Amino acid sequence: MFRFEDPIYLWLLVLIPVLALVRFISYRNQKRKLRKFGDPKLLKELMPDVSRFRPSIKFWILLVALALLIFMLARPQMGTKISQEKRTGIETIIALDISNSMLAEDIVPSRLDRSKMMVENLVDHFTNDKIGLIVFAGDAFVQLPITSDYVSAKMFLSSIDPSMMATQGTDIAAAINMGMNSFTQEEGIGKAIIVITDGEDHEGGALEAAEAAKKKGMRVYVLGVGSSKGAPIPIPGTGDYMKDNTGNTVMSALNEDMCKQVAAAGGGVYIHVENNSAAQQQLDNELDKLSKKETSTTVYSDYDEQFQAFGILALLLLIIEICILDRRNPLMKNLSLFGKRKVTTTILLLMVVMSGMAQTDRQYVRQGNKQYRAGDFANAEVSYRKAIEKNPRNPQAAYNLGNALMAQKKDSAAIEQFQNAAKLETNPMRKYRAFHNMGVICQGHKMYGEAIEAYKNALRLNPEDNETRYNLVLCKHQKNKQDQNQQQDQQQKKQDQKDEKKDQDKQEQNKDKQKEQKPQMSKDNAEQLLNAAMQQEKQTQDRLKKAQQQPQRRQVLKNW
Repeated sequence: MFRFEDPIYLWLLVLIPVLALVRFISYRNQKRKLRKFGDPKLLKELMPDVSRFRPSIKFWILLVALALLIFMLARPQMGTKISQEKRTGIETIIALDISNSMLAEDIVPSRLDRSKMMVENLVDHFTNDKIGLIVFAGDAFVQLPITSDYVSAKMFLSSIDPSMMATQGTDIAAAINMGMNSFTQEEGIGKAIIVITDGEDHEGGALEAAEAAKKKGMRVYVLGVGSSKGAPIPIPGTGDYMKDNTGNTVMSALNEDMCKQVAAAGGGVYIHVENNSAAQQQLDNELDKLSKKETSTTVYSDYDEQFQAFGILALLLLIIEICILDRRNPLMKNLSLFGKRKVTTTILLLMVVMSGMAQTDRQYVRQGNKQYRAGDFANAEVSYRKAIEKNPRNPQAAYNLGNALMAQKKDSAAIEQFQNAAKLETNPMRKYRAFHNMGVICQGHKMYGEAIEAYKNALRLNPEDNETRYNLVLCKHQKNKQDQNQQQDQQQKKQDQKDEKKDQDKQEQNKDKQKEQKPQMSKDNAEQLLNAAMQQEKQTQDRLKKAQQQPQRRQVLKNW
C-alpha cells in the first residue's frame, strides 16, 4: 500500500498547471512576434542551430523535477499498516511469578530479571506463533491478551515488577486456571502454558489445575528459577533483606519437587533455569514438538519512507536539464534525442525511476549504521533485519544485527546472529570479531566453557589480539574456580547429610534416656490434667463457633 504522510503539501501541485499555462501563453506570444519578422519557414532556414523542441523539453523536465520535490515534501511511504495474514504456529501463555521471592539474586542478575530475559528471547524466536502474558503472586491477572504483536509483548514485559501485586505469595493454581481461559477457541493447535516460578507454592491446588489443563489438551511447562540452597530476598532501595515474623532473614529456596510434580501433572516438562542458555534451548525444542495450525493473524507494521527515490530522480532531472542546451550542439548534430527516439528517452527515464525506488540491503545496512552510531539500537535492529530480508547471505548485516541486539542485552539472539555472520563471512578479521563478541557475551553470563571455545576460534583467526588472549586466560581461571566451588559444594552437601544423620541419632538416644528417667504420674495428677485438657477443648470449640459466624477473609501468612 502506498500513501503520503503529509498529504497537505500535495496542494502545491496546483502550481504545475499554472506554470504550464504561463508557458503556453508565452510560447504563443513568441510565435506571434516571430511572424512579424517574416515567414516562419524562411526564419527556420536562417536559424539552423535553433531547436524547436529543446526549450520545451527543458521546461517540462523542470516541471517534473518540481513535482518530485513536492512529492518529497509530502513524504511518500510504502508498506502496510494493518493486514490479515495466515500464519502456521502455536499458542503460548506465559505465567510469570512476580512475588517478592523472585527478587532473590542466586540467579544472575536476579530470578525475576533472568526470567524476563528468557521471555524476551523466547519472543525473539517466535515468528508465526501467538503469545499471551500472565503475572501472578498471591493473585493472578492478564498482563497481555494472546496476540501476535511481539512489540507489545516486549513493552509490557519491561514494566513488570513485584509492586504490581497487592497480595503477595505464590498461587500457581490461579495462574494455570487463568491461562486455560486465555487461549483462543481454535481447535487442533498446540497450546502451551509456561509457568516461570521459584516453586514456593503457598496456596496449593497447583497439581489439580495442571491436570485440568492437560485434560483440555494443553501442556503445562514449569521453569524453575533459583537454587535449592536458597538465597535472601533483598528489599529494593534499602540494602536490607526481608525478614519473617520472628525477625529472622528469609531464605527463599527453589522447590524443585513441587515444580516437577506440576509439570508431570500437566503433561509437560520441568526445566531448571541456570546461568546459561541450556534452559532456553530445551524449552525451544519442547515447543517445536507441539502441533502447529494455520490461523488468521492481524499484523501491525510501519510504513517505510520512500522520499529518497524521489529526491534522486529530481536531482538527475536537474542535471539533465543543465546539460541540455537551447541550441543544437554542432558536435552532436547526428545524435537525435528528441526526434524519433523520444520513446527511448522516456524508457531510460523510467528505468532510472525504478532503480531509484528499489532499496538494496546495503542501503538498509548504511541506514542501520547511522542509527546505531546515534544510539538508536532498536531502530538499527529493524534496519538490519530488513537488510537480511533483502539478502539473507549478507554477513555484514548479520554481524551488525548481533551488535544491535547485544547493545539491547538480547544476548541469546545476538549470539545466534554472530554465529550466522561467522558462517557467512569470508573475511578472517570480521569473522574473528564475531567469535570475540560471542565470547564476551558468554563470559558475562558465566558460561565459561562456551566463552573459552569462542575465544579460541577468535585467536585462530587473529593470533595477535591481546584482549582476546587475556579474556581466554581469565575465563580458564574462572572456570577452574567454578569447578572447584562445585566440588566443594558437593562435598559440603555430603558432610551436611552426615552431620544431619548424627544429629538424628543423638536425638533418638536422648529420647530413650528421657523415657527411662521420666517419673510415673500419680492418679490425682492425671485427673487434674484431664480436666484441664477438657476445659481447654471447650474454650477452643467456643472460639471456632464465633469465628464461623464472622465473614471469612483469605490471609497470606508469608509475604514472599
